Amino acid sequence: MVIFHKMHSLKPIIFTNLLFIFLGSTLPLIEAKNILTIKNDESDENLSVFVSGVDEAIITQNAKLGFRPYLHPIKSPNGKGTLTQFSPGHHKHQTGLYWGMTRVNGRDYFHNPDSKYWRRKALKVEIRTGEQVKWTTVYEMLDEDGKAQMIETQSWTMSMTNSKEIILDLEWKGHANKTIIISKYNYGGLFLRMPWKRGVRADTINSEGNKNQSGEGKSAKWVDIGMQIKNLDTDGRMTIYDHPDNDGYPNLWRIDGQFGIGPASSRQGTWSIKKGETKIFKHLLLIYSGEHDAKLIENKWKEWSHSE
Repeated sequence: MVIFHKMHSLKPIIFTNLLFIFLGSTLPLIEAKNILTIKNDESDENLSVFVSGVDEAIITQNAKLGFRPYLHPIKSPNGKGTLTQFSPGHHKHQTGLYWGMTRVNGRDYFHNPDSKYWRRKALKVEIRTGEQVKWTTVYEMLDEDGKAQMIETQSWTMSMTNSKEIILDLEWKGHANKTIIISKYNYGGLFLRMPWKRGVRADTINSEGNKNQSGEGKSAKWVDIGMQIKNLDTDGRMTIYDHPDNDGYPNLWRIDGQFGIGPASSRQGTWSIKKGETKIFKHLLLIYSGEHDAKLIENKWKEWSHSE
């Protein structure tokens, strides 16, 4: 009886200890967060976003005083693969992920990223650390006399899902210092250059099911691009979304022969901004790895656009 009593009295203690061990082992999983942090470089011409647990910067915003702002490199969520390319031989003017209109009062900001066209006014960190970070670039778009005919503001918000997809939310604003005419052209606006070269596996598919070059010049609410990326076991993928509030939605898209992609608001025709007014465009980017994930893309679309 004495032995039985001792064993019986130990049961609650053993159960309590096992429960404590179990909960202790699961708490880090419950509490684990994707904490992002923005760090400025010494020159104050770049800022980089780091995510907890990854040594490499996941995204770098380049914001030089006399050069068009752009994001490069954009890394895969695990930090091992580089998903963007700067100034490739086949398109020297293309700089990772960037915004450039092609015909603005006759000026070409898509093919000309230099100081004759762009002048920085501000680079601001709005939210430096947390589950979501935010930063803003402000640039003068210069006319032929070096005066600012339009003020461009890019506001970027970045987060990471629990399943490690990167979310980039862009609000672009163009404020007209004088009447602005954006002439009809086949491309211009937000544009993505991934590291394509001959022999690299790559594919695109849009919201309407058009694949690769069959999506060139077609209307779509989003385009998903996948590409073979060095140091990744599976393809790196990026989806660009067009927002229902954008003029021309769903816009026509540029998909060039080297898999550069972007929505083209001027492809449907010429549009304008009156002096003193501001035009706004909204876009979202989903960054992930693997096969084309239609369910993931559509779920994120519904969440962001609040539409079917």
